[in-house]
Amino acid sequence: MKQQINKIEISAAAEIAAAADTQSLEAVRIKYLGKKGALTAILRGMGSLTPEERPVIGAYANTVRGKIEEEISARSESLKSASLASALENEKLDVTMPARKKPLGRLHPITQVENRMKEIFVGLGFDIVEGPEIESAYNNFDALNAPADHPSRDRSDTFYITDDILLRTQTSPVQIRAMQGKQPPIRIISPGRVYRCDEVDATHSPMFHQLEGLVIDKNITLGDLKGLLELWAKAMFGEDTKTRFRPHNFPFTEPSAEVDVSCFVCGGKGCRLCKGEGWIELLGAGLVHPNVLAGCGIDPQIYSGLAFGIGIERVVMRKYNIDDMRHLFENDIRFLGQF
Repeated sequence: MKQQINKIEISAAAEIAAAADTQSLEAVRIKYLGKKGALTAILRGMGSLTPEERPVIGAYANTVRGKIEEEISARSESLKSASLASALENEKLDVTMPARKKPLGRLHPITQVENRMKEIFVGLGFDIVEGPEIESAYNNFDALNAPADHPSRDRSDTFYITDDILLRTQTSPVQIRAMQGKQPPIRIISPGRVYRCDEVDATHSPMFHQLEGLVIDKNITLGDLKGLLELWAKAMFGEDTKTRFRPHNFPFTEPSAEVDVSCFVCGGKGCRLCKGEGWIELLGAGLVHPNVLAGCGIDPQIYSGLAFGIGIERVVMRKYNIDDMRHLFENDIRFLGQF
């Protein structure tokens, strides 16, 4: 039996050395050391030996088993090293080649314009204040001096959640909250999303963005409002930009005005963008109505204020000569990649 074990040792060593890969090596291990392997079969036949022979043959068999396991382990490490060396040779990279450029994202044009507007007004001393998009009817209408029969309060124009809770139609409620929370002087802008029951078309969307501004202090006049908006227009569209005020009516300001800027394409001469008029309508503005001040606990005999509201999409469309608002919301990368 010792000769059989010796033959197994020699045969196993030869096959282990000849194994070309880990699968072949595993087959050799199973052949000699597995449950039905050659060496295992020898050990199971030790019952036929005399008591004196068993410990001698058993010790020799275990020694051979240990040698075979060591040879298998060494061969396995050798095969792994060879495989790694082959992979490194075949898969090596030329590190001197230029790296592949990954396209970088960029801010949406609405965000770009909003950030620029914030930058301008912060530079003029304004604070940025935000508020909830779900508002009370009081803050959205009543506190802004809108009468009960005002068209904007109709359910066909406003998204109501309950009779008293709605999606804000403007960011003006942020101004109300600011006036209720502190005494003048107040100088804030309030950017954010607003909602109205508009059908989607080239110039309307049920969700859009506004940036409103408010200044409350002593001796605020229409001249302050005109000067402020002229500074903003020049910073936004260029130093040659002019502004024009046209009388209008808003319940929360008195007097009120629609504000136009000279066309930044033709410089006021008339072109396709401004429809030959030389002017582009951009925003509404006015002096804060005394009823609004009084309703927020501010004495209109001492303080006055100015307010304005700018549709950010309108600025984006005018600034970049975009003729359809839907382009701003469809997320077509071919369109957005231009900005």
